[in-house]
Amino acid sequence: MIMLGIETSCDETAAALVEDGRKVLSNVVASQIEEHKIYGGVVPEIASRRHSEAISAVVGEALAQSGRSLSDVSAIAATCAPGLIGALLVGVNFAKGLALSAGLPLVPVHHLRGHIAANYLCHPNLEPPFLCLVASGGHSHIVMVHSYTRLEVLARTRDDAAGEAFDKAARAMGIPYPGGVELDRIAEAGDPRAYALPHPRVEGSPLDFSFSGLKTAALNLLHNAAQKGQTVRVPDLCASYRRAVVDCLMESFRAAALETGAQRLAAAGGVSANRLLRRELEGLSRELGRPLYIPELSLCGDNGAMIAAQGYYEYQAGHRAGMGLNAAPQWEIGADFP
Repeated sequence: MIMLGIETSCDETAAALVEDGRKVLSNVVASQIEEHKIYGGVVPEIASRRHSEAISAVVGEALAQSGRSLSDVSAIAATCAPGLIGALLVGVNFAKGLALSAGLPLVPVHHLRGHIAANYLCHPNLEPPFLCLVASGGHSHIVMVHSYTRLEVLARTRDDAAGEAFDKAARAMGIPYPGGVELDRIAEAGDPRAYALPHPRVEGSPLDFSFSGLKTAALNLLHNAAQKGQTVRVPDLCASYRRAVVDCLMESFRAAALETGAQRLAAAGGVSANRLLRRELEGLSRELGRPLYIPELSLCGDNGAMIAAQGYYEYQAGHRAGMGLNAAPQWEIGADFP
């Protein structure tokens, strides 16, 4: 079965063809990073307009690269939530029009389920159940993946997501957008013990995350140094800040692994490309003697292949959408589409 996946939840216009949920036939991503860089972050209205301009060509290129035509496609999967509502609507409406004109089934896909499914493309032997750390620019969750379409949230952030915390701190340090990626690179040359930063916890919810206090601590450190005329060693602050964020993620994920007894561990989302996080996850895998699954770097960010992969399993579970399908800025990962 060949699934066409369409992803437009933020600032990447993406489309891909995937066979049987595991084999990538094509994967095309049109990035808007350079345009948003001058604003220091994603501007939702600009993102929506650029999706509208690019989506037809991106889907056409995905078909061309795969060597297949629309007549070879069995169904169309589209990210419906969560994300920027204007951006989501572009992908959803394009998918609806294409499905209607081609007489193909339409499959709604949760963006974070798609990130988790990126692991199926990289690890053919991975099957549920497994425990997954999902960390991205807008989300930070620990999810128990009971089956391909039954997922349970064990922990979540109470405020900022890990990726958001990286990007905001990077901006304060003068690092250009996308800051989290560059902060990670700069941190490799820094001393993670140079600056003392907090490791916030959520009282009464030991597995949940909270990054707003950590972000504020870094901003205060920068402001206080500027007021005193002191120089902040950016590589050291990057390393110290990265260490604090990763420690928070790993403390909760390790506790969840022990609590659930999950025999397979995984990570997904844009932050799963972070160098230190990947090293720490590998260390946890060795410590517990449990296999670890992480997508290759090219599939950590937003892409159409992950949506097509999850779309295959949603289709197999009988999940379909009609022409009344709408986008939604929020959608609980374990719930049916609203």
